[in-house]
Amino acid sequence: MKRVFFTLMGAVLCSAAAAAGASDDAAMDRFIDKLMSRMTLTEKIGQLNLPSAGDITTGQAQNSDIAGKIRRGEVGGLFNIKGVEKIRDVQRIAVEESRLGIPLIFGMDVVHGYETTFPIPLALAATWDMEGIERAARIAAIEASAAGICWTFSPMVDISRDPRWGRMAEGIGEDPFLGSAISRAFVYGYQGRDPKHFADDEIMGCVKHFALYGAAEAGRDYNTTDMSRQRMYNEYLPPYKAAVEAGVGSVMASFNEVDGIPATANKWLMTDLLRDQWHFDGFVVTDYTGILEMIAHGIGDLQEVSARAIEAGVDMDMVSEGFLGTLEQSLEEGRIPMSDIDRACRLILEAKYKLGLFDDPYRYCDAKRAATRIYTPEHRAEARRIATESFVLLKNEGGILPLQRKGTVAVIGPLASSRENMPGTWSVAADLKKPLTVVEGMRQVAGDKVEILYAKGSNLVRDEELERNITVFGRDVPRDGRSDREMLDEALAVASRADVVVAVLGEPSEMSGESSSRSEIGIPDVQQELLQALVATGKPVVLVLFAGRAMTLGWEAEHVPSILNVWFGGTQAAEAIADVLFGDVNPSGKLPVTFPRSVGQIPLFYNHKNTGRPLLGDKFEKFRSNYLDVPNTPQYAFGYGLSYTTFDYGDVRLSADKMSESGSIEATVRVTNSGKRDGVEVVQLYIRDLVGTSTRPVKELKGFRRVALKAGESKDVTFTIDASLLKYYNYDLQYVCEPGDFDVMIGGSSDAVRTARFTLEK
Repeated sequence: MKRVFFTLMGAVLCSAAAAAGASDDAAMDRFIDKLMSRMTLTEKIGQLNLPSAGDITTGQAQNSDIAGKIRRGEVGGLFNIKGVEKIRDVQRIAVEESRLGIPLIFGMDVVHGYETTFPIPLALAATWDMEGIERAARIAAIEASAAGICWTFSPMVDISRDPRWGRMAEGIGEDPFLGSAISRAFVYGYQGRDPKHFADDEIMGCVKHFALYGAAEAGRDYNTTDMSRQRMYNEYLPPYKAAVEAGVGSVMASFNEVDGIPATANKWLMTDLLRDQWHFDGFVVTDYTGILEMIAHGIGDLQEVSARAIEAGVDMDMVSEGFLGTLEQSLEEGRIPMSDIDRACRLILEAKYKLGLFDDPYRYCDAKRAATRIYTPEHRAEARRIATESFVLLKNEGGILPLQRKGTVAVIGPLASSRENMPGTWSVAADLKKPLTVVEGMRQVAGDKVEILYAKGSNLVRDEELERNITVFGRDVPRDGRSDREMLDEALAVASRADVVVAVLGEPSEMSGESSSRSEIGIPDVQQELLQALVATGKPVVLVLFAGRAMTLGWEAEHVPSILNVWFGGTQAAEAIADVLFGDVNPSGKLPVTFPRSVGQIPLFYNHKNTGRPLLGDKFEKFRSNYLDVPNTPQYAFGYGLSYTTFDYGDVRLSADKMSESGSIEATVRVTNSGKRDGVEVVQLYIRDLVGTSTRPVKELKGFRRVALKAGESKDVTFTIDASLLKYYNYDLQYVCEPGDFDVMIGGSSDAVRTARFTLEK
């Protein structure tokens, strides 16, 4: 007999869930107790299995191997299916054709937007705009949920101080304080403020990669990580903890090892820290084939590593099918207890309950919503606005920017007319045919008094590098049939006709992201030769830099008059770039990572420790912690970013020079827009603990505020300092603030020089 809606059992369970009410923890427990009492061992283990959609996306769901597993109750969820009808069809198999009718959870890498793609996460970090980041995540949730997705593998909050690591593009930069604020903003945007109840336009977040993935040795993806517990707690763990405190529903294990044990099998990490210390009550999923890869780590065969993963506290197995294929045998052999399987199964069922899938398995599969809530004009306008906030003006000598709306502008470079490079890495749901190119965006915004010329100038990489780079790009790379010389000659001819040259260069999007580590992080050499030739013409040159990481820009910083770092700005990047170039928007982005002068300085970050022979800035002195061949300072500091106006800072004023641990003081600075344009300044507060029982960083970000100032306007900006901003994990991993002197620094970057001092009393 054809099943009209659910299996009979599924209908009964669904009614029970609705009657109980999702707000009642006891009701949820009773519901899941009853459901689990009816489940076979195979069905329980099946909930722990997360295969890739694979051939089920071809529309042959009825005949695929995955469909058969769903019918047998051997699948808990699927990921990276796009399309309401496809997802509804697969969900129908789960709820109408399996014995218990348990719905699936559907995930996707909605990393920085769905079809309306926002700037890459590193660029979002450069906005220092938590309301904007939350809004971006909110729109991503609205669109993804309308398309059938109820779970995103985001936010990625790995601290990274090595820009050779390509996944810096997906993260939140180098700083734990800024990263923690961004982590919370993403979670609130996806999930709302109530982690136990999800509206039908909210989706479950998944903070990743837990833990320390951004500290991979040599910046090489998937590589070993090793650090002290004190560094973990103070510098790398805070953004994950912030996501947990914000109520994130799931956590993804990282590929790397922690203390010599792969994270996916690390009980200290997944149970002692995450659950016992942080009280995380959601579920843990592996990364793609994370269990299978532990065999290569050398800690056992598939049965052994699967057992170690579930013992550690991992609940869902992405793709490896180690749980599905081995846990029953491990249980029979006494290798694992039934309680581990029950724990994992319960946590996954709880997630589905909170998402409302037992009440209505199709609540995220509304074709009408999909037709009206995705890639809307309102969403694109917000993406354009946020993109303008993410761009960082690195240099602007001679006031070339903003461009005047007159004369002739030559737009030159292989990224100037590359549509597919606008959104950036991990734009899995974006339609890459929709974004405008930079040339198109400039023509749209400039008006009819500006003539926009275009020349490609070079390929993205040299012909002889293509064979190696084709695996990087993962697609057919458009190649120009002309030689490098022919393209360069055309570019120079076009430049000769222009009043100003806009060189659109940098990394193509595939050079950053997963498995995109680079040992050299400058502009690819064929593009750099083009830039050098353009500068040699004597024309004013603006470099519009595409980047998914901090880059080495030594020659560019010295010779190019204006540099605007636009990262990868999303589907509306072209219009946003033009908005800033022509001065409709005054840039306000600030770097969330330090830009080194050379690769040899890496790792380079602002909140470093002193040595017993500390650096003296750029001054070289023998027998100190110097480089012989380059200055010790970065090319561009953390927090740095220029504007089309200028901002002056007054002295830091403290409300008191002494503070008790239970009290607070206020630090105030007067900020003045001393230029001729309205602008936004990101005012940054740094604190240094001068004496501690453990060595302390030279400064740490402890506050920031975006402040809008009209030309000539001044405002007092005040930060409240209390004990929570002074605490750190000491040698014994106690979270303490220690009496003594503290310096307070406020300015427009981590180079802030306005300083005051107070004493924390016993």
